Parts: sequence; structure tokens; C-alpha cells
Amino acid sequence: MTMNSDKKVCIIDYGSGNARSVYNIFQSIHPFVKLSCMPDDIEDATHLVLPGVGAFGATMEKLKTLSILGILEKNVLKDKKHFLGICVGMQILAGEGMEHGVYKGLGWIPGTVKIIDTRGLCLPHVGWNNFKMRRDNALLEGINQGTDFYYVHSYQFEASDTKDVVATCEYGVEFAAIINVENIYGVQFHPEKSQKAGKRLLQNFMRLT
Repeated sequence: MTMNSDKKVCIIDYGSGNARSVYNIFQSIHPFVKLSCMPDDIEDATHLVLPGVGAFGATMEKLKTLSILGILEKNVLKDKKHFLGICVGMQILAGEGMEHGVYKGLGWIPGTVKIIDTRGLCLPHVGWNNFKMRRDNALLEGINQGTDFYYVHSYQFEASDTKDVVATCEYGVEFAAIINVENIYGVQFHPEKSQKAGKRLLQNFMRLT
């Protein structure tokens, strides 16, 4: 799959444990990748990625401490650059999260993050699980419904509008696996750990224009 050399990806480096793994897989598919939290690198990028491992509130606090929320909002909401949130990076797109308290999120996609009602299954939800497509989406081009992705999480994104949910997964209950509103995308699973399917999804993200 040919990649446009005019595209540049910035993986937001705020101390997330999976940032280096996300950086490594992007390096394997695209020549222009930076792992950075510097405003100039965010401005220079065409595609922005927010990785995530950890708690909702702690993630928001780290981003606030780096003083980059304003520049992210400008580049994503005003300039309409393509944005991908991974795991907790997806969850903080919601208006609020209820992990160890109630915390305000970015509010870019209306919704609330709550603990998964697993109906007795163990938490966290760890391992490979497939997805069910709700609607066609560019992120899933060339990826068959039922393909497995790798998950590690205890909380789910409950979208206020179901049309924002691209695909779901089931673990006790059905929850959002992929969300999308305009140029903003989120995946609950870890594409950097999802082998061939994860790599294809990231390639699809880089093809967005």
C-alpha cells in the first residue's frame, strides 16, 4: 500500500506506556513519524495520534500539565486534521469519565465512559476479540467483519448518539470498539498489538485525506 510522503504523523507523547509501541508500528508503515508533545510538531503534522494506557482522569491531567489541550483543539476541531485516539486516548474523547471518580474529558464526541457491565466475566477485558460493523468506514477498508483485535480495558465509551459508533465488540455486553465523527476517530483496542489487522487499520488511517 503506497503512502503519501506529504503526510506527517505526530504521536502525542505525554508519558503513555504504549506510545513507543505505537511509534514503532507507524515507523514500519510511514516515513514521516514523530513522537512528540511539542506544539511545532503538532502544527506540522497532518495526522495526530493519541495513545493511551491507564486511567481517564490521570490521562487528562497529564495533557493539562503539558499545556497542549488548546493546540490539540485548534488542530483537530478547527483545522480538521485527522485524529486517532487509542484505548484511553479514545475514551477521553467523551464528555466525562467515571473511572475512580468523575472527570471531565475532551468532549469532542458526546458520551460517557463507564465500567463495563460484564455480566459476571472478569475485568479487565484482556485478549483477542472480534468486532461487528455498524456502518462502513474508511478505517476498516480491507478488514473483514469478525477480525480479531487485541483489547486491554475495564471501561467502555457509551456514545450519546449511536450513529457515532462504527463497530462494536461483545464482552458480557456490546460496547463501542470504533467511534468516528468527521475527522475524529477512536479505537478501544490496541492496533499496535493487533498484528496484521492493526497494521492495516493504521495504514487506512494514514490514507485519510
